[in-house]
Amino acid sequence: MARHLFTVGPVYVEDETLQAQTKPMITHRCKEYKNLHGGIVEKIRKCLQTDDDVFLVGGSATILLEGAIRNGINSNSLGMSNGSFGKRFIECGTANGKNVTQVHVPWGKAIKPEDIEGKVTNDIEAVHWVSNESSTGVLSDSVALAEEVRRQNPDALIMVDAVTSAMAADLNLPKLQPDALVFGTQKALALPPGLAIAVVSERMLEKSKNVANKGFYTDFVKLKKNADDNYALTTPPVSLLYALDYQLDKILEEGMSARYRRHDEMAKLVQDWAEKKFNGLFPEEGYRSRTICVVNRGELDFDAFHTALKAKGYEISNGYGEVKSSTFRIGHMGDTTPDMIKKLLSAMDEVLEEMQ
Repeated sequence: MARHLFTVGPVYVEDETLQAQTKPMITHRCKEYKNLHGGIVEKIRKCLQTDDDVFLVGGSATILLEGAIRNGINSNSLGMSNGSFGKRFIECGTANGKNVTQVHVPWGKAIKPEDIEGKVTNDIEAVHWVSNESSTGVLSDSVALAEEVRRQNPDALIMVDAVTSAMAADLNLPKLQPDALVFGTQKALALPPGLAIAVVSERMLEKSKNVANKGFYTDFVKLKKNADDNYALTTPPVSLLYALDYQLDKILEEGMSARYRRHDEMAKLVQDWAEKKFNGLFPEEGYRSRTICVVNRGELDFDAFHTALKAKGYEISNGYGEVKSSTFRIGHMGDTTPDMIKKLLSAMDEVLEEMQ
């Protein structure tokens, strides 16, 4: 039986995309690799409407979230959290010896400009948050947050975890102007895991020159030097880069506006279904994710429900963190289509009827 993933990640990967990884291996110092790397960078820039540097590093996105912390902060930052992954971003700071002023808003709520009123003081070197919190299904208004940061402290760097929003929700980089925007391959890019991607500003690179103890693997100055020549600092997952190149061509062929509309349509389908079938959605209205629906499960026996659903060939995700036992999550991103979502919802309806 086919296995259909509607999980939060890794997500469904098309067979053609997997096949793109099977091209003959090349070394990461040859001209062919240089052309591959450079082409990928330009395609990412086009997708996200940016001229900033793009770093490609083997690993999960967390490696470059930590890299942003280590390169952009000597001492003090402000970390905002409304779920598990905002807390993890903060932990990336504290684990690296940074003094992180923490702002926590209730789970299910968006982080709003008023939450940081008066907190971006002159000693704050950077402010970091998650644009789309996948534990709660909340999409905060990152442009509004960035504008508030700049209003209070124009020198503060802006670091954004875009792991489950980049390439699915319009983050409006021309207005957001992030100094580090980080994501990975296994979410809306609909690829296997293994590659971290960061869009990095000139301000971040200048700051990095004057920050000590950046390590080697995530030293942005070193990464920049190699990136300028379209090479990686260390051996990258070449096969995954083949697949990324293939995916970016598909994304550009679809068009970013059409891609964003498709994700909006899928989100509405799932949200409307969940509102009718369960005790509403966990995230507050007006700030609901385009890629993840977090559903209040009520009295549902999720384990039994999911076991029956998997028997039909469909897989979703349990709740996460503090709301693991009270919610479940449906992923709708990447190469998933509205028709695929409709089939999933039909299968879930069947399971609910069978459980009555």
